[in-house]
Amino acid sequence: MRALSWRSGIRLGLFYAVALGMFCGLSRTWGQQSTAASSSSLVVDDGDSSGGSQPVGKWISLFNGKDLQGWTPKIRGHRLGENHGDTFRVADGLMQVRYDPEIYPTFKETFGHIFYDKPYSHYRLRVEYRFVGEQCAGGPGWALRNSGLMLHCEDPKGMTLDQDFPTSIEYQLLGGNGKQTRTTANLCTPGTNVVKDGQLFLPHCTKSTSKTYHGDQWVLAEVEVRGGRTVKHIMDGQVVLEYSEPQLDERDEHAAQLAQRQGGLKLEGGYISLQSESHPIDFRRVELMILEE
Repeated sequence: MRALSWRSGIRLGLFYAVALGMFCGLSRTWGQQSTAASSSSLVVDDGDSSGGSQPVGKWISLFNGKDLQGWTPKIRGHRLGENHGDTFRVADGLMQVRYDPEIYPTFKETFGHIFYDKPYSHYRLRVEYRFVGEQCAGGPGWALRNSGLMLHCEDPKGMTLDQDFPTSIEYQLLGGNGKQTRTTANLCTPGTNVVKDGQLFLPHCTKSTSKTYHGDQWVLAEVEVRGGRTVKHIMDGQVVLEYSEPQLDERDEHAAQLAQRQGGLKLEGGYISLQSESHPIDFRRVELMILEE
């Protein structure tokens, strides 16, 4: 190879330096884009009707198995964010609801809920749960082996200090007592109503057609929510309860205030929460799939 003059060497060196700088800049940009893409797959929100950068049609875990990141408790008689008595905790990869006797000598209607930090509208939610141990002393009889997935919840920031349940649609989780038939995936309506079989449906709780799940077995519950249109409760791949047009109940004072604030009764979306209702329960999976609107 012919030897380069010193001027040619300088020019060639400058060329390589500029090229290297451009390459490094692009590498940093690619790295930032890659990191952003990875992060967006973990933060799920269907506020954008087009789905935006959020994954649509893919299951995303809302519970990381390590801590309560992304979740905020609201327990009756306590401020939002105050996890009274470590009621909601994580151990062995499970989200647990527990009532330590030194904190809960009796339950005293200290109902609690833990809210995921983002609201949703069109989605499928699946939760794997099991009831364990004995009910907290003083818990109401109907709350034995009883919990729930609260859907279309009001913003927990607006709940009063002594409010027992958020205004919401409840996918009720029930466990059997080892003897009698007791369906799960039922519907309860704290401060709300739905339309069922073409009629406004006013009963507070309604049974599904599910089988009974006795003991401490793991159970997989699933629900499909289509905004303000339809809701389907699903067990073992089968729809066991279906209704439509979730809405606020103007007979309830707090719900009437919410309706006035939002300018109508119809519920198009809201927050998701899990209950603490006096019986210990474990949640192994909490997963969500955003659906096209």
